[in-house]
Amino acid sequence: MDQFLQRLPDFVQGNLILVAVFVVLLVMLVAGEVGRLTRKYKAISPGQLTQLINRDNALVVDVSAIADYQAGHIIGAKHVPMSQFDPEQKDLAKVRDLPVALVCKTGQTSTGACERLSKAGFSKVYWLDGGMQAWSGADLPLTRGKA
Repeated sequence: MDQFLQRLPDFVQGNLILVAVFVVLLVMLVAGEVGRLTRKYKAISPGQLTQLINRDNALVVDVSAIADYQAGHIIGAKHVPMSQFDPEQKDLAKVRDLPVALVCKTGQTSTGACERLSKAGFSKVYWLDGGMQAWSGADLPLTRGKA
């Protein structure tokens, strides 16, 4: 170990670009983990979402584009396109203390809706990790067509 510490400054000087890339990646990794641990919403799997719906009567809100929603959505999910999503909406305000699960096609768009709900004071906000692709991949039931 002592020899390693003696040679470390020579390695850093000889490989500045490599060390800089390593430091940047390390900072990005740490920042991502800190962000994940401090956010006010929780990522859940399709199986966990099923339990949340069955046990806690969670409201499922699908923020997908209309074509994606009509192609297949979770039974009972309410469709609110992201462009029209408003956490202060009268219907959403009624369920402020109930579990609310947000879904979209891939799980990327719904994180923005989760952030907005959390900031609006919703206490039980969940995000389907992997979105409807994960739900379909788990062979869980879908319904098609309009809401």
